Amino acid sequence: MNARAPSWPEANQAALAAELARVLRMLVAARAKQGGDGGSGQAIEADAPPTPSDDASALAALTARLGLSAFERDLLVLCAGVELDSAFMPALAAVFDEPGRAQPTFSLALAILPGSHWSACTRDRPLRYWHLVDVEPGATLLTSPLCIDERIVHYLAGLDPLDARLDGIVRRCEPAFAELSDVPAFLQPAVVTAARALQGAAPCVALLGRSARGRNEAAAIACALAGRERFSLRVTDIPTGVAERELITRLWNREGRLTGAVLTIQCGDFDEPTDSLRQLASFVERIDVPMLLELPEDALPASFDAIRIDVPELPPAERRAFIEARLGPLAERMNGRVSVSAEQFRLDLAGIETVTMLTCDLNDASPDAPLDHAFWHFCRQQARHSMEQLARRIEPKDECLHLVLPAQQASLLDQIAAHVRQRSTVHETWGFAGYCSRGLGTTALFSGLPGTGKTMAAEALAAMLELDLYQIDLATVASKYIGETAKNLRRIFDSASESGAILLFDEADALFGQRTEVKDSHDRYANFDVSYLLQRMESYRGLAILTTNMKHAIDNAFRRRIRFVIDFPFPDAESRERIWASAYPAATPTQDLDLGKLGRLNVAGGIIHNIAMHAAYLAADEDVPVQMKHILRAAHVEYAKLERPLTASETQGWL
Repeated sequence: MNARAPSWPEANQAALAAELARVLRMLVAARAKQGGDGGSGQAIEADAPPTPSDDASALAALTARLGLSAFERDLLVLCAGVELDSAFMPALAAVFDEPGRAQPTFSLALAILPGSHWSACTRDRPLRYWHLVDVEPGATLLTSPLCIDERIVHYLAGLDPLDARLDGIVRRCEPAFAELSDVPAFLQPAVVTAARALQGAAPCVALLGRSARGRNEAAAIACALAGRERFSLRVTDIPTGVAERELITRLWNREGRLTGAVLTIQCGDFDEPTDSLRQLASFVERIDVPMLLELPEDALPASFDAIRIDVPELPPAERRAFIEARLGPLAERMNGRVSVSAEQFRLDLAGIETVTMLTCDLNDASPDAPLDHAFWHFCRQQARHSMEQLARRIEPKDECLHLVLPAQQASLLDQIAAHVRQRSTVHETWGFAGYCSRGLGTTALFSGLPGTGKTMAAEALAAMLELDLYQIDLATVASKYIGETAKNLRRIFDSASESGAILLFDEADALFGQRTEVKDSHDRYANFDVSYLLQRMESYRGLAILTTNMKHAIDNAFRRRIRFVIDFPFPDAESRERIWASAYPAATPTQDLDLGKLGRLNVAGGIIHNIAMHAAYLAADEDVPVQMKHILRAAHVEYAKLERPLTASETQGWL
């Protein structure tokens, strides 16, 4: 019966034990020679180390990959023996003739190990350059104690923990599936090219794509196909100090040589300041083992020497096929929403897995429950994650469904909704996207005095279309620093494109105004920021709305580029009565409210809402229904805020 071949861990342990025993014999022989002739300063002859062809141990791999000489290899084993073999400490104490002294030194190694050379002590040789051994404090370099690095001890023993100095900065990633047949067809060319580059001599591969999760997924698959373990580093975690950054790059270069692992640097939206870009460039140029950069489209700095690979977005047709495959028979219960969602939400594979899992779980819990609205809601949730830190999401309130507008304005809102709903049909099915490239986005300008319903109209559109609504204050987005405004806008539009959310830009006059006469570079960039915003609005695949209290302050040339311009008029008495009719929820108790008299209050809808709510608090405090007297008291408060008198004609006959 044939004996079982030893596993690699067993063979590695045996090889390491043999090397420890060989170096220990030299140490014991040195002590014996000291006792025999007082020491001659000559290196002790010993067994030759195994040849590389016979040795597949971790020690042999480290020696080859980090370029150690035979003497440096034996010195490393000598230092490792203190940690791994209890016989080394008494042997060292005996050689030094000091019971408490049990760490080797360069002086001892030069004296007892064959092939010794002084250069092994220098900082540019592997032992110290790669931080394989540390020189502890001592009187001189030659007599200072030497200590093997903890990560190297574990590596020699066949273990694979991350270096403690990298832990917390660099993170180990979960492996992805490695069979090419499991990779979606649209992604195969990119990941195969990246995997081949990682297996070759290219030190840096840049994965460029719109979706951060898509880039990360491509990196995981490429590393799996290349048979490489993957670690990740966020660009914001790169040390700012030169010395610390140099240490981290050297430790990672060591790790990459020893294990073949790949470092992926996740750059997010790459809206980092110039200092961060310099730090990234300095870090990248010092890494000389395979590395992946995950960057947004067209964000690769020209100074970076990297292989560029574009990560494609999951096409709508394949997105729909993936959703249908994951849902199975449930897809037929979505009332056509699978196709619409595939166009509306740019979900990646991970997002699709989450949405379909939640939908299937809901069906398991409630088999008879309608699934189409829940499925759409799950898609919205998954697509909105990248916008949460950039803008304020507004949940449409019930009152937006009771928006009071003249017929012309109400009709224009319906037309805006139709443009958003039918975008895919007109652009793709009917071919307008290929016929003309400009002005494909749905853009609108809402103008009117405060409180006339501009924001509520946006909420009504969001409710009709079942889309998220994000409010962006252009006064805060606009920056006095050249180029920063466009950068802020780019982040917003790039993130919002995943869900096609409705974008509501408040205070448009803060950025637009009349076209500026160019007198200096700031004026030129101010005009550039306005043009950039309109350009992004026109190409945005959702609905982008600008609001202003002063339409006349916006240049006519800019207004012509906006598809819908809606003026929200100050409500007349009849409109104010209709607003008052829906001012209170059905659960609010009211008594003897006269809508005709309330309509005489000459204020906009927003002020009517404030008065109605204030009156409700007053009535609740008295534990009675809302009455005209409560509304009168509340009206006095709101008029005082407006610095306007509440006239007798407005309140005549109220009480």
